Amino acid sequence: MVATQGADSEVGRLRTVMLHRPGAELKRLTPRNNDSLLFDGIPWVSRAQDEHDAFAAALRERDVEVLYLTDLLVDSLQGSAEARRHAISHATATLRLGNTLRRHLQSWMSELDAEELAGAITAGVRNDEVRSGFGLVTTLLDPHDFVIEPLPNLLFTRDSSVWLRDRVAVTSLAMPARSRETQLTELIYMFHPRFDGVPRIHGWARERVEGGDVLLLAPGVIAMGVGERTTPAGVERFARTVFADQLAHTVLAVPIAQERATMHLDTVCTMVDVDAMVMYPNVADSLRAYAITCPDPHQDESLLELAVADSEPFLVAAAKAMGIDTLREIYTGLDPVTAEREQWDDGNNTLAISPRVAVAYERNVETNERLRNAGIDVVAIAGSELGSGRGGPRCMSCPISRDPL
Repeated sequence: MVATQGADSEVGRLRTVMLHRPGAELKRLTPRNNDSLLFDGIPWVSRAQDEHDAFAAALRERDVEVLYLTDLLVDSLQGSAEARRHAISHATATLRLGNTLRRHLQSWMSELDAEELAGAITAGVRNDEVRSGFGLVTTLLDPHDFVIEPLPNLLFTRDSSVWLRDRVAVTSLAMPARSRETQLTELIYMFHPRFDGVPRIHGWARERVEGGDVLLLAPGVIAMGVGERTTPAGVERFARTVFADQLAHTVLAVPIAQERATMHLDTVCTMVDVDAMVMYPNVADSLRAYAITCPDPHQDESLLELAVADSEPFLVAAAKAMGIDTLREIYTGLDPVTAEREQWDDGNNTLAISPRVAVAYERNVETNERLRNAGIDVVAIAGSELGSGRGGPRCMSCPISRDPL
């Protein structure tokens, strides 16, 4: 295990990050399937790749090591026959296939090399690409129907895993179009030599928790959005785990609206300094939090008693848990129309490289101006095509290593 892996905040100096460069899976999007695959439009793939390359270059220019999910996946599949079995089994587990087609797919996939297999399980497989001419399912399916669905949301690596100090939480994604993503992420953490010995917590088969809802406000303080993607049961389970492992002393459960524009907590607020947060002003006054603590964490996880405080304004509860007087608020524009537009375009979804240095989409002009006026160095990147899946720089990055605060 690399000694420096881990994170205890959102803003500690970023050392290593995992990204996913847009690939063939985005070319599978059509007007017929983009809604079910959670994209608001059909991205221009080559431009999205150029934008993502510029994002990665901006991080490297600031001495951040960039790892690519696909490279890690291929390495894992090359290095372990068990990893291949896991990957093929998970990709073909859907009940839509039936036994005949499933056996045919498994046989076909077992003959692929690591790179081809990674492509099949990320970009998906159409019926006409493996159709064998026998079996009811493959006969009745349209030739262009997917027998293995593509995973265009792999772009958003934040959601499928979260590093907490020296261990990684593999999450459990709520939407059917994304459920296999965490299986692939867990496979990487299980089988890639880079992560040998790294303890894993939570897991894709547990209650719903998504990484975009998990904010490490300060060492020992975790805020978790509860809404469209992360459930109350998911927060409760996650809280029990982090208390049992002594990874936090306070978890803040923050209810958010269950709608597309606010799918995750990080669509309405992100940290840009140890005491500063960029926030969507239309929810700033209404956002509340329930502080969860554990009076006696020295028990078996299943026996832990959780204490849930009455709700308070989110910023008040956060500052109290962090042990500071107040959190500075930086709004995505004071004009309500501009604020709504820039929130929709991920103006709040920034990635901190270090305290007071953050990556943001260049299109959010007013938000970025307000960040600069507040003393934040904004690294502006293009995102016209990347943003079609409703995700910004934070969504597109999984920090693996940050300097401790």
